[in-house]
Amino acid sequence: MYSAQVLDHFEHPRNTGDVPDADASVQVENPACGDILRLSAKVTDGRIADIRFRAKGCVPSMACASLLTEMVKGRTLAQARQLRREQLVEAAGSLPPASMHASHLALDALAALLKEFLSR
Repeated sequence: MYSAQVLDHFEHPRNTGDVPDADASVQVENPACGDILRLSAKVTDGRIADIRFRAKGCVPSMACASLLTEMVKGRTLAQARQLRREQLVEAAGSLPPASMHASHLALDALAALLKEFLSR
C-alpha cells in the first residue's frame, strides 16, 4: 500500500526531536484526522542549518515530516518557500489518495515555520 520511501522514512525517520536553542518552532494540527506535526529550526546565514520534527499521526504523516526535513535542510529560506506539495509527494514515491492529507500537513507546518522567520 505504501511506497518503499514512505516505509523507510516511517521506520527510520530522519531529523527527529527538537532543535536545541531553535530560532523558531511551530505546531500544526489536522483537525480532520488528528495528526499533529511540530517543526523547530535554526537558521544561520539565511539557510536552514538544522530542522527537526516531532509528530503524532499516521504512517504517511510521519514519513512526510521526515522527508520534508531532509528536503529543506541546508536550503535558504527562499528556496524552502518554493517547495511544492507535488515535489514532496514525488520524493515519497507517491501517496494513496486517502493519505494526501499528510503532505498538506507537512507543507502547512513548513509555511507556518517560514512565517515565523519572516515576522522577525
